[in-house]
Amino acid sequence: MAIPTYWDYLKLEELLGLQGGLEEDETGHLPDELHFIVVHQVFELWFKLILRELRLARDHLVTPEVPEETIPYVVHHLTRVNEILKNAVDQFRIMETLTPQDFLDFRDKLVPASGFQSFQMREIEILMGLDLGDFSTSGAAASPLSHIKKSAGDSAAGARIVRRIETAIEQPSLRAALHDWLYRTPIQGTVPGDPADEEHVQQFVDDYLRAFTTLQEGQAARLKEISGPAGLPDAVIDRSETIASATEFLNATDMEPEARKRMQRIRAALVFIESYRTLPLLAWPRLLLDTIVESEELMVLFRTRHARMVERVIGRRAGTGGSSGVDYLDRTTRYRIFTELWAVRTVLLPKSDLPPLRNADAYGFAR
Repeated sequence: MAIPTYWDYLKLEELLGLQGGLEEDETGHLPDELHFIVVHQVFELWFKLILRELRLARDHLVTPEVPEETIPYVVHHLTRVNEILKNAVDQFRIMETLTPQDFLDFRDKLVPASGFQSFQMREIEILMGLDLGDFSTSGAAASPLSHIKKSAGDSAAGARIVRRIETAIEQPSLRAALHDWLYRTPIQGTVPGDPADEEHVQQFVDDYLRAFTTLQEGQAARLKEISGPAGLPDAVIDRSETIASATEFLNATDMEPEARKRMQRIRAALVFIESYRTLPLLAWPRLLLDTIVESEELMVLFRTRHARMVERVIGRRAGTGGSSGVDYLDRTTRYRIFTELWAVRTVLLPKSDLPPLRNADAYGFAR
């Protein structure tokens, strides 16, 4: 048996021979073409690792029962995703050493190829739980699957890529797995299936909204009192819209009736974990939520940085794949997947105003 080497283990001979582009010979590249290929290949390697980490996190959460000691492992996988995304955002600085005119020298080689064909990025978005309807803003296709099918042609590689996207669509997303886990979260000590669970959840929601309303009305009264002769604008003082939004969120009245009870429990669980986050058995769940929010924040930063890099290099030209270029990229910065995790921050209360915690012993460490 041959003694393994660093070169063999990392398959460096094969890896370093993959920058030949369409001609499969990098000696004929224009001066900045190798730079362009290497940067984008590195992005794709990072995407490969992100996909692995997201699947591991999803697979832990999607099981019918998630042991408490599993949550730190999920946080670990997602923390790695976040560190990769931070690095990927910084990588655009390297890309921006490509000047506009130098890129134009070889840009036409790419047509009709496009970054939208990065099936790994599409797979990341699907795995995280992006609504497929959001892809219709691409200007190139109604969905990632239809776009990839169109560009894949009849090649064997294209068929494998299409199957991967189809599989990603068929499997549970991280968002769906997270919602299942949140739905099972004990609220005031009860879980779904307990005889009084629905009653306890509704009581928690009612108590929380009562405390939230009292706080908002008190703040409005104080603002009105100190506003002086000129007075503050009604938009600053009036809290009725804030109270109405919190009521809609926690009672899930924005959902269809058949989905309302389930979503109400999911949102109540979010509020419960965030409100009583210092309890021992809620510390890791709270960290999990924070880590997922950071993941989406970094995805937004990645898309924003991507858009600005493209604008800096090619301005407002149409994309090589037929999209509207920067306009499309700017629209993607408005994508939000974990909407409840963002929305819950609007309804959080100071610790001093929280309703009383019941069954507190259920959230302590076992003796």
